[in-house]
Amino acid sequence: MGAKRIKEAIQHRKLIDVLLDSHLHADLVLKGGYFINVITREIYEADVAIKGEYILMAGDAKDLIGPKTKVENVKGKFICPGFIDSHMHFESAMLTCTEFSKLSIPTGTTTLIGDPHEIGNVLGVKGMQAMIEEAKTLPNRILFTVPCAVPDAPGLETSGFDVTSKDMKELLSDDYVQGIGEIQSFSNIKPVYEHAPELIDDLVAAVSYANSIGKTVEGNAPGLFGKELAAHIISGGTHVSCHETTTKEETVEKLRYGVSVFMREGSSQRNMADCIRAITEDGLDSRRAILVSDDMVPADLLNYGHMNDIIRRTIGEGIDPVEAIQMATINPASHFGFKDVGVIAPGKRADVVVISDLTNMTVDQVYLAGKKAAEKGELTMEIAPYIYPESVKKSVKRKPVTVKDLAIEASGSRARVRAIDAIPYQNLTGGREFTLNVKEGIVQPCLQQDVLPLLVVERHGRTGKIGKTFLHGFDLKSGAIAESVAHDTHNIIVTGTNYEDMVTAVNRVIAMDGGIAMIKDSKVVGDLPLRIGGLMTDELTGKEMSEKVDELSQLAKEVLGCGMDVPFMHLSFWSLVTSPKWKITDMGLIDVDKFEIIPTIIT
Repeated sequence: MGAKRIKEAIQHRKLIDVLLDSHLHADLVLKGGYFINVITREIYEADVAIKGEYILMAGDAKDLIGPKTKVENVKGKFICPGFIDSHMHFESAMLTCTEFSKLSIPTGTTTLIGDPHEIGNVLGVKGMQAMIEEAKTLPNRILFTVPCAVPDAPGLETSGFDVTSKDMKELLSDDYVQGIGEIQSFSNIKPVYEHAPELIDDLVAAVSYANSIGKTVEGNAPGLFGKELAAHIISGGTHVSCHETTTKEETVEKLRYGVSVFMREGSSQRNMADCIRAITEDGLDSRRAILVSDDMVPADLLNYGHMNDIIRRTIGEGIDPVEAIQMATINPASHFGFKDVGVIAPGKRADVVVISDLTNMTVDQVYLAGKKAAEKGELTMEIAPYIYPESVKKSVKRKPVTVKDLAIEASGSRARVRAIDAIPYQNLTGGREFTLNVKEGIVQPCLQQDVLPLLVVERHGRTGKIGKTFLHGFDLKSGAIAESVAHDTHNIIVTGTNYEDMVTAVNRVIAMDGGIAMIKDSKVVGDLPLRIGGLMTDELTGKEMSEKVDELSQLAKEVLGCGMDVPFMHLSFWSLVTSPKWKITDMGLIDVDKFEIIPTIIT
């Protein structure tokens, strides 16, 4: 018996003593509330008794109240398990795990499953391990699902480091690693099978190893049906999730196949309302329906909440409140095989949420392992700032660029070009063709048609390449925006109304060692250094980051005339080559469905 099991046995024996010895009592009793039983989908009056880190029982706890027991009167309020976000990226909030948690805990989210493939694409194994080490210092439960393939599309994009099945033993041996994260390398089934079958071989090897040591595997199956969906499920070891499901029809087929559908409802991608129709309209069982955020900006955490807000929106789509809560508690716990969280029952970890308004999901109190962590939206426990080592803060290895470097060239006076067609609140894109003017051999942006240059500048020091295409639908009226957050390999992505401002924007990102830069008339309108891998910062609190991003978003709207909401997050996804239809990487314009580079200039 291992040390962990011995400790668990000792704790269980102590809990039994408290329950049966009349001289021993609970440390804390939440008394008189309405207990939400996510196991039976019931609500009934019950006390919840806690000893140390663990639940003693839910029921009549009067015999467990002693002279030293702290009794919290929660009459008229609802008691439920702490919420679980089953798929999220700290990097998307540009915050450390610590600062994200400070915003998330008061909203009732007590367990986070982070996918560190963003920092993994930039810094490889050492970057992911740096994030894992930070998580070990925090009071909430944070586990990670790590990538087994970086980059996702070799030959179509350039990452800072490569990660393969050979790295799995080192990563998966950590107790804070839950398993393998979203297997994006086999999302584009036919193109990968036809053009890069070696990716499948490496994936199956990694998955087999993970399963052999009891680790889980998460899928990534956008738009897959029939044989392709079946192949993806098998490649993940048969027990997978999908957070890229966007339609009712996809949801129905995936639920029927046993896929855990992670219904995404984040800051820039919102798919829950379409997915939930499989339950509200077709009456499918909701046990494998799970709510996730995927990507959240700090302002949304502050202003609306985290999983409590997603549950609230789900209730608004016609789901019973208890069933909606199941989708963020027992359902994810069942998917991951968690034995100690996701329910309130004897011997479980005392991660508990007290709710004052069930329909609006107003969180009144939050307990982490039996200790009050938050009340009335404010932290009540001290969580110290966390500073990352300098070794992860020097990731931009690119010399400054010039107009000649960025210019898209063509002959003649007019050029027929391809352009990525932006879709608001989706990381999916379309593809269109436009005719643009050519001046002195350079294709010109066209604000009248809303067609702008869109480039990706390799910044990891491996190839020096610059991918070039055009973008339609960003609705930018002046200036340029560049950032080192560009999924998934996180090179520098830039768009603008003129090449001069684009050059200044890219060079500003390089000078900051990563971040976001907005330029107009060759002057900095606003910027945000992100020195941890060019993705995150430990120099701002969550509240400060929220204010800064709000400021930049407002400047983008008012000074640059950008008509798209959350412009920085949208921009970051237009290089995601695992999501259809056209994307841009440092290699060029990518036809995702064909798994190939296509020319931007047609004629």
